[in-house]
Amino acid sequence: MMKWCFVASTLMLLASCSREANQPPEPAADIGAGKAIADTECIDCHGADGHGVAPGIPQLSAQPADYLLASLQAYQSGERTHAALRDLTNHMNDADMVNVSAYYASLSPPEQPATIHDKMTSYEEGEQIAKACVSCHGESGNSVIAGIPSLAGQQPLYFIAATQAYLTGIRDIETMEKSLRGLSRTDIEKLALYYASQVPDAHQAPENGDPEAGMVLSAQCGGCHGGGGVSHDAATPSLAGQDPLYLANAAKAYRGHVRHHDVMFADKSDEDIANIAAYYAIQQPRAAEDEPISAAKLSRSCDRCHGPGIDSPNLATPRLNGQDRDYLIMALRAYRDDKRHSTTMHKMSLPYSDTMIESLATLYSSREAR
Repeated sequence: MMKWCFVASTLMLLASCSREANQPPEPAADIGAGKAIADTECIDCHGADGHGVAPGIPQLSAQPADYLLASLQAYQSGERTHAALRDLTNHMNDADMVNVSAYYASLSPPEQPATIHDKMTSYEEGEQIAKACVSCHGESGNSVIAGIPSLAGQQPLYFIAATQAYLTGIRDIETMEKSLRGLSRTDIEKLALYYASQVPDAHQAPENGDPEAGMVLSAQCGGCHGGGGVSHDAATPSLAGQDPLYLANAAKAYRGHVRHHDVMFADKSDEDIANIAAYYAIQQPRAAEDEPISAAKLSRSCDRCHGPGIDSPNLATPRLNGQDRDYLIMALRAYRDDKRHSTTMHKMSLPYSDTMIESLATLYSSREAR
């Protein structure tokens, strides 16, 4: 099953570990000279200890020298955008950058985490928000009211898109618009994370519709919604186990252009729609996610490159533990939005919601760097 791409092999610029055979070697590092540069040029933002003086400023102490050097080179070339650092690095030669990188790499990391990780997880916050939805959509998002959709196990990007459609009036249901009006974008993302991992219940065969006839008619639907209505795409809803009356009403809304989609049910009769709804209602549903989406889950993949401790397995890969939370958020958003250029990181982080990024940043910033 295609999931949200929770794999993040790095949160900052990846730099190559190898050099072309005909390139000259880097000059030997002079830590004393690097300290002189840091004390003159960098101390106001990064502090005397390299720990950063304000939120959003990265901690440079004990970062791999290769990574720091690659970062400076990226600012100098314009590959990374930061006006002050571009100006600073334009006045530095290769030896200067090698020296200051070596100096910061030689410093000790912070003794205490930058952030105390005592907040609820996004999943737990989503569970709290979902309490307001129980009266209509049921416990854990399993609806028991005819015509009301189940939310349990639903694909998260689809869930977010659907809620936005209600908020903007594209889907015109007044009660939904009122219910969602007080929620922020991140609140909705948290709801999506929570519902995606809830186990959906199967439905009994409805009184109306012929599931066997619906199975034949559903062949056209399977290309997007998956075999048996279990979607493999985070932006495409699962139909398996969904309330049949809701499915029928939604299909008719697409056919009548009340909901907008060029290829949905344009040539289907009421009987066809009832049969398709009956078929999908009795299919075995599955949760979009097989476990709650958490920062700990996301970090498993990150740790393969960044390491669970202070040392990164790759010398050109930054240490994340103990790093400034706001900086981590900005860096990963920049990769996701293609403002910090790394093809690999952009592709990997593109499906990340702001909620997921914030949860991951909170986790890493709360870990001890040692």
